[in-house]
Amino acid sequence: MQLKTLLEIGFTSLKLGLTSFGGPIAHLGYFKNEYVDKRKWLDDKTYADIIALAQFLPGPASSQVGMAIGMIRGGIFGGVVSWFGFTLPSVIVLVLFAAMYQTFSLGDASWIASLKIVAVAVVAHAVLNLGKKLTPDRPRIAIALLAAVIMLAVPSAFIQIMIIAVAALLGFFAFAKQSQPDVHSFAISITKKQGVFSLALLVLLLIGTPILATTYPSVHIQLFDMFFRVGTLVFGGGHVVLPLLEKEVVPTELLTSSQFLAGYGMAQAVPGPLFTFASYLGAMIHGVIGAIIATVAIFLPSFLLVIGALPFLKELRGKPRFQGMLNSVNASVVGILLAAFYDPVFTSSINHNLDFALAALLFIMLQVWKLPAWLIVIIGVVLGQAINIITN
Repeated sequence: MQLKTLLEIGFTSLKLGLTSFGGPIAHLGYFKNEYVDKRKWLDDKTYADIIALAQFLPGPASSQVGMAIGMIRGGIFGGVVSWFGFTLPSVIVLVLFAAMYQTFSLGDASWIASLKIVAVAVVAHAVLNLGKKLTPDRPRIAIALLAAVIMLAVPSAFIQIMIIAVAALLGFFAFAKQSQPDVHSFAISITKKQGVFSLALLVLLLIGTPILATTYPSVHIQLFDMFFRVGTLVFGGGHVVLPLLEKEVVPTELLTSSQFLAGYGMAQAVPGPLFTFASYLGAMIHGVIGAIIATVAIFLPSFLLVIGALPFLKELRGKPRFQGMLNSVNASVVGILLAAFYDPVFTSSINHNLDFALAALLFIMLQVWKLPAWLIVIIGVVLGQAINIITN
């Protein structure tokens, strides 16, 4: 693998890690702007299929999409570099915060509200553009709208999985004839044997680590076991992981409730994946070493799952019935994203008329003027601060 390619992946993912505010749904918008629209590393259909794949897998969906794009671009090492660049900025901030959380509070900072408004524009841009590509006819528009209605009526990770599963079943029978014979394949250096080995390693670690932690009591092994188990078993990603982590560290008195909530508040204010909240918890429990173990452990299942799934996705995309499944699943994902755009992105960000005006302006800058996402973040924070001064 050429060093130039890995450096390109690292630089691009680091830029995203520094500017991708707004949570996992917003991250997909930032990724599309950078990887698909600007750099042309993959086309819209391949990007949508990777999103659909990530929705099936446990773990942080946006991070898995970033890993997959890095692997397509630069093999397994490309995936590692992509994850490292996207994750490192928030890890550093949260580890530093763990060392000084009693005196460092940003929970009520006005610029956080501005970042939420930026997320409204980014997510709206992503939903609109993905919707154009993935819901081109009435049946798929109907699937997207139905998925959005169900998610808004019964919001839960389980319902999301059920929507995707039903959509896949529907696509298998109803959309095979609508598959795209000219779908672009993608080159990837990961073999099926490597994929099977990766999945086997995941199962081995999931079964063996708890046994090892019981047989050889060690804070390092126990930390790895705890965070690896959560990273493997959580569906829905993002905020869904927080109650699971709370059950692991607060009742066991590894952290107090106030310590946990302080880190949770800070995790909302940093760019990059929310799963880096594990870095804060690990640092609070066992310093920098604990942070490293927790971070690696909670993301490792995602690596193993993506490595295991990508070689099979590459082959299956060419089969009509599987294409039909993806077409239907992609339509349902648009609906899920639409529901997430309204709640929590819109409802938690737009509090008065000027908020909406700023979000609309930033959306036009993205959609019409084609300004880069990182610039939208800067403009959004500056204008948001100006609005805050005017209104107060």
